[in-house]
This record gives sequence, structure tokens and C-alpha cells, in this order.
Amino acid sequence: MRYEMMFPEELRAAIKKNIPFVIPVGVIEYHSEHCVFGVDTLLVIKALEIIEKEIEIVICPPFYYGAGSYAVEPPENNGTIHIPAKILYPFAKKLFNGMLRIGIKNIHVFIHHQSENFLSGMPTDLAFKLGARESIFEYLEKKQGEGWWGKEEMKEYFVMHQHGTDPFNWIKIHPFMDEETQKKFPIDHADKQETSLMLAFCPEGVDMKRFTEEKWYSQGAKDASLEYGLAAKEMILRKMKERLRG
Repeated sequence: MRYEMMFPEELRAAIKKNIPFVIPVGVIEYHSEHCVFGVDTLLVIKALEIIEKEIEIVICPPFYYGAGSYAVEPPENNGTIHIPAKILYPFAKKLFNGMLRIGIKNIHVFIHHQSENFLSGMPTDLAFKLGARESIFEYLEKKQGEGWWGKEEMKEYFVMHQHGTDPFNWIKIHPFMDEETQKKFPIDHADKQETSLMLAFCPEGVDMKRFTEEKWYSQGAKDASLEYGLAAKEMILRKMKERLRG
């Protein structure tokens, strides 16, 4: 189900059933000559389109404009668009403020950019994580007033936290590939792994006729294969479904 194609009655039913609302987040970034710019976001979108056929989710409009950075290549003639985290953070906060006010309290964000550092965080995911936390604090204070955590009804908070049912689980920020998947299929940039993923999820975004060995970081793309991509795809989808099912 696509958020932008829902009618109000369908939205209310999804909220009542606590169906996951999922936001694909990525960047527009140069991915060597053989891949399209939207790799990071397209992989998440394509995965969710498959999952949507198996479990009930609402796919929210994707956000392509993360902090791409110019670490790989300068933007001139290369296509990367970089939006700094200090701009992403207020956007994310307002986005989550709006969703919480609507009544959506099962929000998942999947990010595939620089997520090999997801535990410590990188600009895009950190901006969305901070926006999520602050929007929840503001929502609770507005609804329940200052001192909300210290009230009698919150005495089971730590039990709720253990079971993953406390308010801070209303918004979850995930890497597209969890730690276990990354160990089995190490992340790269437009190299063997990412090119193989595109072959498996979004083959129209790869053209190996354009491949060049000029850049060190994508030289291994010549070893990319659909077989490798499909093996990674299977694990990625399984892990994403586990997280969406809670």
C-alpha cells in the first residue's frame, strides 16, 4: 500500500491495525560509470515493493536527498547532491512530528548509505535518529505535560522498554543491511557487492558496457554477478521482514 495512494478511511484502518509505515531514505550519489545515481534509495524501494506483496506495510514516499557528501567524487559533472545533516535534522523532526500527530506510531526508516558505520552513525542516519527522538519527546510532553515520565502510569516503563513497547519504539531507524548481513556480504561502493545487489533488485540501473576500471573503489564490479546479488537479496529481505514484524 502506498501512502500517497491511500484514502483517509484506509489510513485510519492502517493506524488502528498498527501496520508499519516505512520510509525509504537514501542519497543521489555518483556510483561509478556503470550504475545510476539513485542506487542507495532504489535498493530500499525495490526491497519494500517485494515485501509489500508478503506482509502488510504502508510504503511512504521515498526521500532521496540525504547527505551524499563529496567524499567519493566532486559533484561537477558527476551528479552527487549533498544536503548537510544540519538541514536534514529539522526536516526529519518535522516529518516525524507530522506523522505522530496523524496518529502513526509504527514508523520504520530504512537507510542504505554509509551504513557500515550505522552503530556509531553517519550524517544521514544521525540526522533522522535525532529528529525521531526529539519528535517523540515533544509529542509526549505536549500530550501529557512536563513530568510525563515520572507519572504513575509510566511505572512499567522499563518493562515496556525490555519488550520494545515503550514510546521510543514508535520510530525505528534501520540500516538496509543489518550487521549479520553485512558480515556475509560486505558493503562497498559500486563494486562487486553493490553492483550485484543492483543486478538482483534493479537491473535497469546497471549497464556494464559503461564499466571502467579507472576508479579503485569500483574495479571489483567486473566480478559482480546475479547469483551473488540474489543470495544477498534473500538474506536482506528476510532480515527486513523480521524487523518490520517486530
